[in-house]
Amino acid sequence: QVQLVESGGGLVQAGGSLRLSCAASGSFLRINAMGWYRQAPGKQRELVASISRGGSTNYADSVKGRFTISRDNAKNTEYLQMNSLKPDDTAVYLCWSNADVPFTTRDYWGQGTQVTVSS
Repeated sequence: QVQLVESGGGLVQAGGSLRLSCAASGSFLRINAMGWYRQAPGKQRELVASISRGGSTNYADSVKGRFTISRDNAKNTEYLQMNSLKPDDTAVYLCWSNADVPFTTRDYWGQGTQVTVSS
């Protein structure tokens, strides 16, 4: 019912920047909160940042001051601007959203985009 498509991952040197995008499409009534998670090899999936429909944001301590999450409700799209990247930021980044669909509210996930930061 909701498809999330990420873009913008890639390989960057430490100290560099990347911008991730995630566009939601499909049959839904409303996209509520959106966010980004990441999962590195051998590690648990962790929340990177989230944003409410009204624009309230939440960040993992490890990315505060370096990453900025934003969204465009008219386009059902969210963004993650990542600056001052570190090798520890290397992971698959997954887009998440909570959406109102007929008769219920559900969580949806994108397929993930690889971010690799070289030292």
